[in-house]
Amino acid sequence: MPKVKTHKGTAKRIELSANGKVLRRKGMISHLRRNKSKAAKRQFIQKLTVTKKYAKNLKKLLAKKT
Repeated sequence: MPKVKTHKGTAKRIELSANGKVLRRKGMISHLRRNKSKAAKRQFIQKLTVTKKYAKNLKKLLAKKT
Protein backbone atom coordinates (compact mmCIF):
# COMPACT_ATOMS: atom_id res chain seq x y z
CA MET A 1 0.00 0.00 0.00
CA PRO A 2 1.42 3.44 -0.92
CA LYS A 3 2.36 6.09 1.61
CA VAL A 4 -0.29 8.62 2.60
CA LYS A 5 0.99 12.07 1.70
CA THR A 6 0.12 15.34 3.40
CA HIS A 7 -1.96 17.76 1.33
CA LYS A 8 0.36 20.79 1.37
CA GLY A 9 -2.34 23.38 0.62
CA THR A 10 -4.34 22.20 3.61
CA ALA A 11 -1.26 21.97 5.83
CA LYS A 12 -0.54 25.67 5.27
CA ARG A 13 -4.08 26.73 6.23
CA ILE A 14 -5.10 24.33 9.02
CA GLU A 15 -3.52 23.70 12.43
CA LEU A 16 -3.98 20.94 14.95
CA SER A 17 -4.22 21.99 18.59
CA ALA A 18 -2.55 20.09 21.42
CA ASN A 19 -5.88 18.42 22.20
CA GLY A 20 -6.31 17.26 18.61
CA LYS A 21 -8.85 19.89 17.54
CA VAL A 22 -8.66 21.25 14.01
CA LEU A 23 -8.25 25.05 13.88
CA ARG A 24 -8.83 27.36 10.94
CA ARG A 25 -8.48 31.09 10.25
CA LYS A 26 -11.40 33.39 9.59
CA GLY A 27 -12.03 34.81 6.13
CA MET A 28 -12.30 38.47 5.03
CA ILE A 29 -9.10 39.44 6.84
CA SER A 30 -7.28 40.97 3.87
CA HIS A 31 -9.93 42.49 1.60
CA LEU A 32 -11.04 46.11 2.21
CA ARG A 33 -9.32 46.33 5.58
CA ARG A 34 -9.37 50.11 5.90
CA ASN A 35 -13.19 50.10 6.01
CA LYS A 36 -13.29 47.69 8.94
CA SER A 37 -13.13 48.72 12.57
CA LYS A 38 -10.14 47.84 14.74
CA ALA A 39 -12.33 45.50 16.79
CA ALA A 40 -13.40 43.65 13.64
CA LYS A 41 -9.80 43.29 12.47
CA ARG A 42 -8.78 41.89 15.87
CA GLN A 43 -11.52 39.28 15.65
CA PHE A 44 -10.15 38.00 12.35
CA ILE A 45 -6.89 37.04 14.10
CA GLN A 46 -8.65 34.49 16.33
CA LYS A 47 -8.75 30.88 15.19
CA LEU A 48 -11.95 28.84 15.07
CA THR A 49 -12.42 25.14 15.64
CA VAL A 50 -13.75 23.19 12.68
CA THR A 51 -16.94 21.17 13.11
CA LYS A 52 -16.58 17.39 13.57
CA LYS A 53 -18.04 16.78 10.12
CA TYR A 54 -15.18 18.61 8.38
CA ALA A 55 -12.50 17.77 10.95
CA LYS A 56 -12.55 14.10 10.00
CA ASN A 57 -11.84 14.87 6.33
CA LEU A 58 -9.18 17.48 7.16
CA LYS A 59 -7.32 15.06 9.41
CA LYS A 60 -7.07 12.65 6.47
CA LEU A 61 -5.49 15.41 4.38
CA LEU A 62 -3.07 16.18 7.24
CA ALA A 63 -2.00 12.55 7.49
CA LYS A 64 1.62 13.27 8.38
CA LYS A 65 0.80 15.67 11.22
CA THR A 66 -1.55 13.36 13.16
